[in-house]
Amino acid sequence: MSQASDMPQSDMSSPTHEQLKLLVVDDELDNLELLHRTFRRSYRVYRASSGQEALDCLAQNGEMAIIISDQRMPKMNGTEFLSLTVNDYPDTIRIVLTGYTDVEDLVDAINSGQVYRYITKPWKPKELRQVIDEAAKTYRVVKQRTHDLSRSLKKESLYNSITTTIRRSLDYASTLQTVVDALGEAFEADYAVLYPVDAIAPDNTPQPVTYSKTGESASALAAADTPCQQLVLDKFPYGDVTLTRLATGFTYRDIPLASIALYQSTNTWNSDIVALFTSISEQVVMAISQAKLYHHVQRQTEQMQAELEVARQIQHNLLHQVWPEIPGLTIQAKCQAARAVGGDFYEVFIHPQGDIWLAVGDVSGKGVPAALFMASAISLLRRELSASQSPSPDAVMANLNQALNADLVNNEHMITMVLVRYSPTSKELVYANAGHIYPVMWSQRNLMQGTDTPLQPTYLREGNSVPLGILPTWRAEAGRLTLSVGDALLLASDGITEALVNVDGQHKMLHQAGLWQLLLEQTTGLDLKRLLAQLNTTDTEQHDDQTILSLEVAF
Repeated sequence: MSQASDMPQSDMSSPTHEQLKLLVVDDELDNLELLHRTFRRSYRVYRASSGQEALDCLAQNGEMAIIISDQRMPKMNGTEFLSLTVNDYPDTIRIVLTGYTDVEDLVDAINSGQVYRYITKPWKPKELRQVIDEAAKTYRVVKQRTHDLSRSLKKESLYNSITTTIRRSLDYASTLQTVVDALGEAFEADYAVLYPVDAIAPDNTPQPVTYSKTGESASALAAADTPCQQLVLDKFPYGDVTLTRLATGFTYRDIPLASIALYQSTNTWNSDIVALFTSISEQVVMAISQAKLYHHVQRQTEQMQAELEVARQIQHNLLHQVWPEIPGLTIQAKCQAARAVGGDFYEVFIHPQGDIWLAVGDVSGKGVPAALFMASAISLLRRELSASQSPSPDAVMANLNQALNADLVNNEHMITMVLVRYSPTSKELVYANAGHIYPVMWSQRNLMQGTDTPLQPTYLREGNSVPLGILPTWRAEAGRLTLSVGDALLLASDGITEALVNVDGQHKMLHQAGLWQLLLEQTTGLDLKRLLAQLNTTDTEQHDDQTILSLEVAF
């Protein structure tokens, strides 16, 4: 249980308010006694009869506001003694008592800043008091400025510490620990406990985050106290001791983020510390809220990645089909998505009547939206190809366009696709093209056996029309040709022809001409896996899905 609040109303511990300390140094005891009686009501007066005794007094009692020293003293004169105090006590006001004959000896000391004023003997009490009071005012001004500067520097240091926390770590758990450590160290707390509102791990209860100056556990202290949402400076009983507690809550737009409590075994906190503690709340709130947002986004990202992995696996199963071996034919297919899921697809369908259907398509765009349309396109395509009578490719295209057109138009997507029907008995190839890159046909037998004339590709340019989803009605007349023994047919997406390859040290787009040059290198047999590896030899990122499908007539 906390006791009545000890929130300070003013800072009486500051050097600018307390009774100032005055050290008088003189080897004549009568002068010491006189100076003591003169100032004892207004100052805390300390006396020393030599320079060494005065140094011992300073070592024991700390900084003096004012030192009045006689100049003529045995072993160590006044200016020598005062010069020894400059480094340790730079703010102290130094005054020398001297005879008229010693004035010239003091010029250098005054000019170097070691001595504030000198007073000649015999002095007049009223004038001496006036000089000392002026010196006291000067000292208070210096200390107040030093105090303000120190407070500003400490505040700036705390700001920098919290800002560094924001920039250095967006991880929620790390940010909470860094905040409690930074505040505990900055305010010289023995212990600190931060009570977050949200748990670090999902579906867990929020746990306090602790700091201890000595490194010992502060878990028991965290369990004994309760979070404070209001600013509190009070006494907190803990076991056999009573700790001073400084606590507050952190809110963002009236939403609690956390609360913190600092504990000291000795009470060194005053109103300035409380004001400083309050002033950094905005930085702490920024750090915690940003880490909390990042934590939330991170959890959503993890969930999204898990869902994408499921979608990737589904798409993988859709694309990586298994078809039976077909005597006299070799079919290969490869699809490499640029992201977890993509819009490219291919289809190999063996019709009950014996026709072999091949398709390669590309949905505009990337990622999940394209993948959804890709799944719809494959589903509808398989339905069309499953008709009892093997349909014509151009009729299939028209039906797909009619089924998908409204959704594609409303979502600003389109599908390019090439569809091929091959009849093994007649070796007839019938094809339709909805805005896709042209399939290429060549004699793989002549490529492997060699010919006297350069091998030329045949591009299937017939049966071509606009992509699906552009016009309400899709029309084109299917193209036809007959394959010969040893012929090969290749269908590819634009991710193949638009891939960047290294040409004479420069990254250039492959195009269909470049793809043909790679096909001419397949002199030991067509291998799509090797062909894809040749496309991705540069260190550039793959920007588009890459799909490739081939059919070869054995020889």
